[in-house]
Amino acid sequence: MDILQALIFGIVEGITEFLPISSTGHLMLTAKLLHLGQSEFIKSFEIAIQLGAILAVVVIYRDKLVNNNKIWKRLLVAFLPAALIGLLLYKIIKRCLLGNSQVVLWALFIGGLFLIIFELFYRQKENAVEEISNISYPQALIIGLFQSLAMIPGVSRSASSIIGGLVVGLKRKTIVEFSFLLAIPTMLAACAFDLFKSAGVFNPEQFVFLGVGFIVSFLVAMIAIKFLLVFIKQHSFISFGVYRMMIALAFWFIVK
Repeated sequence: MDILQALIFGIVEGITEFLPISSTGHLMLTAKLLHLGQSEFIKSFEIAIQLGAILAVVVIYRDKLVNNNKIWKRLLVAFLPAALIGLLLYKIIKRCLLGNSQVVLWALFIGGLFLIIFELFYRQKENAVEEISNISYPQALIIGLFQSLAMIPGVSRSASSIIGGLVVGLKRKTIVEFSFLLAIPTMLAACAFDLFKSAGVFNPEQFVFLGVGFIVSFLVAMIAIKFLLVFIKQHSFISFGVYRMMIALAFWFIVK
């Protein structure tokens, strides 16, 4: 890896982390295009630069996060399923799923198709939850279970948690923002655990690449978050579903 490649990874991560198109999947496909093998460093790098995107959420939503126990309690409940499953399946996920292009492409394609079908039949409930602090604990737990599906690379943490929120009766803007916030404990835990396991094998130059990816992903994610909040006011997620299917088909021929 070089600085330019780290910059590209940071841009891809910043754009895709909060859109329902799978940041992990896009980072893996980016590595393919840049002819970078899925080494242990690349796998850890793809996880670690997500911290930059998470910092963007903290900056944008700092007022909501400070001294708001109701929100934090709901985030903790939603975070628990991914924490438990991730802890149990960490080795399997990193060895067997991360780096598996076929898994990513199928997850992108099927996930895109599901998004389209879901949006065609979805109708918002009249009593849909409007405030994050009014999300019930059972609703938060179900959203967390949906989010856990994103441990399969290509599924998309954002897409799975958003669909989970819509299923249990949240307004579109509410679940999108809750999904943003849920990324904080989820990705912090994933990154901290992976770096704890892998940081000892990084050399000084690789830490420079991590720094570049982190900063770039933070700046780009700030723009992506604001874009999605504006986008959902007038659009469904069908266009993202179409994009997922198209990118999966396009890459299918590249990685064959």
